[in-house]
Amino acid sequence: MKNRFVFLLLFLFTFLPFYGQSAFDFISRNRNFSASNYCIYPDTIEYRMTPPPAGKKPFYISHYGRHGSRYLNNRKGYDIPYNMLCKVDSMHMLTELGRKVKQEIKSIIDDTEGRWGELTSLGRQQHRDIARRMMERFPEVFSGKAYVDARSTTVNRCILSMGEAVQQMLALNPRLQVTMQASKRDMNYMNYQDSALRSIMETDSTRKAFKAFSRSRERNPRLMNLLFTNADSVVKVIDEAQLNYYILKTGLIQQNISSNDSCQLVDLFTYEELHQYWQMENAWWYFTYGPSPINGSRQPYTQRYLLRQLIADADSCIHQPRHGAQLRFGHETIILPLTCLLGINGFDAQIDDLELLEPSGWWACLVFPMASNIQFVFYRSDVNDRDIIFKVLLNEEEARLPLLTDIAPYYHWSDFRDYYLLKLDAYSYQTGKKEVATGKAPTASNTFSSYE
Repeated sequence: MKNRFVFLLLFLFTFLPFYGQSAFDFISRNRNFSASNYCIYPDTIEYRMTPPPAGKKPFYISHYGRHGSRYLNNRKGYDIPYNMLCKVDSMHMLTELGRKVKQEIKSIIDDTEGRWGELTSLGRQQHRDIARRMMERFPEVFSGKAYVDARSTTVNRCILSMGEAVQQMLALNPRLQVTMQASKRDMNYMNYQDSALRSIMETDSTRKAFKAFSRSRERNPRLMNLLFTNADSVVKVIDEAQLNYYILKTGLIQQNISSNDSCQLVDLFTYEELHQYWQMENAWWYFTYGPSPINGSRQPYTQRYLLRQLIADADSCIHQPRHGAQLRFGHETIILPLTCLLGINGFDAQIDDLELLEPSGWWACLVFPMASNIQFVFYRSDVNDRDIIFKVLLNEEEARLPLLTDIAPYYHWSDFRDYYLLKLDAYSYQTGKKEVATGKAPTASNTFSSYE
């Protein structure tokens, strides 16, 4: 299952900026591509790595990654379609197919009961593979008694993702000096929830815009006629849009669960219907966590503390003689706005018309599949080298930033630091936020020199 859309993503990453492909083209080749944040990680791509400037060698990696494939967070998403189907069944208006769909959802509920939100076996493997590739691609970072500091949010699936990655690294190099923690102390930047920004995440304006965008996409009379003997009567007593949405959502998340490869729910939908679902999900993620002008373009700044911490930690580590990595494990609701805040691959684009998201290439699914990650890989010629350079990888693929550089896809760290601290300071000044002093980053969470 996990390799089904790998080629599609490779093609997409390579050619989308030049040809403006429609998501429909990729969905028509693989239905699971429509899954948005339920997409599985493209973990078998052989990524191309651009050689660094002469003499520069990797010595430090700063990483933030999403947990791996998981079960549905809670049973509400399953109960909504199941209870609707039960209600229609009590009215004796389910077709034979409708009864089969009801039974399949019940089987999924039974299989998932007690596992809500947990990491699946596929999720475990994803993080082992990512850790292995990281060590294979940048062996200088992990040689000898290299230092690895791993931190996770306090959510179980993130802790287990961290554990799988670290275990894989230790299996490849038992001499690594490793620390792991999942502390509430780190949650103020690892999984920060900004109440002020969340309060304007969904406003009257965003709800109106999304409703207008979804109006022609949310209903599915074809599916209703497949499931019900008298669809006209049934849609008067149930929410057709919700049923359509949750049956598909139930089917799409099953790609993350190895025991449910045989799920047939997605096959109920045409490619056009899957594309419409993808469009609605993409639009929703754009105005809730992206830089949508509809609600002020500020949502990516929810991750301003994480970005300051990344800068502070890097400043602390890059001038030490030691080498190693700092790994952080969290959620898609962090990695997407962080990507937008950084402007990676143009994801800071401000687009007024939701209809233009897709042709503009703002596709959230490219950012946050299960186990998605951002890696900053730092290079120097020796410990006395003060011209530290780095490149950023989005899901292990070389990515671009909105910075001028003479060594693309590499950037000078001093340029990055100056640009983003000024950006964060400007936001602090505009909003009157007093908790962050201009030009200063938070205290580094650790340094290489802290470990023997």
